[in-house]
Amino acid sequence: MNTWPVIREYKEYLRIEKGLADHSREAYLSDLDRYQTWMISFHQVSNPVTITTEWLRDYLIYLAEDCFLGPRSRARALSAIRSFHRFLILENLTDQDPSELVDSPRLSRKLPVVLTVEEIDRLLGVIDLSEPAGIRNRAMLETLYGSGLRVSELVALPISALYLDDEFVRVFGKGSKERLVPLGSSSIKYIRQYLEFVRPHQTIQKGEEDMLFLNQKGKRLSRVFVFTLIKDLCTKAGIQTVISPHTFRHSFATHLVEGGADLKAVQEMLGHASITTTEIYTHLDRDYLKEVHATFHPRK
Repeated sequence: MNTWPVIREYKEYLRIEKGLADHSREAYLSDLDRYQTWMISFHQVSNPVTITTEWLRDYLIYLAEDCFLGPRSRARALSAIRSFHRFLILENLTDQDPSELVDSPRLSRKLPVVLTVEEIDRLLGVIDLSEPAGIRNRAMLETLYGSGLRVSELVALPISALYLDDEFVRVFGKGSKERLVPLGSSSIKYIRQYLEFVRPHQTIQKGEEDMLFLNQKGKRLSRVFVFTLIKDLCTKAGIQTVISPHTFRHSFATHLVEGGADLKAVQEMLGHASITTTEIYTHLDRDYLKEVHATFHPRK
């Protein structure tokens, strides 16, 4: 992976001008390395001065929801990021600090929020399938939940990555790592409807010909659109839980584990580098079992 050349100067800045101890300096650089890897993987950032506040906020969500970092770890990561962007200003490389309007983490949930199967069905059921956009939205959310994709993977999903007859999709995740994930029958059903009845009638912008999900202008959808869509559907379905697209990924994994799926298989489908990350869903399953026991057992 290409690295940002300016990091070499930043390392010297930490050592000489900031005078940080070896341990502190290594911690800063470790946080910065993960930040750099994510920005290059998801936004192809070749120069950190182009990073936006929105991207930085998305990165902090990733640390919380995908890496399960607590508030202290995320605060430390943000501190390292702030230091780095202020260094860029100090060196007159930019006058913009994307971290300036980002609040430090305060509260954190120990376990991710998940929807029940019934809530998933309710949310999907309020989509208006009489509208072309409704067919696209149903296909999109069926895929998000049915294959446990990250929202960034969903909006960048190319048609050429679909193997509908084989019931698989090829996904490029973090660090451009490739994985094959099964597609459920509902996902395939609505993707086929979208490809057959909706997409052929769209004017597609140059360069977007292979993108699966498109907006009315023929361009790929944004992550913000998916967030907004889910929020609106929750309101229509009467779901009070505050959720994000990542909730579908958590629900996908939790429902698999609750159903008895092998943890290693779930790890492969999610694209987790370490099974330690996936093990959070075994804790969710134990909490679910305790809840069922407390609710229904006569000796509760």
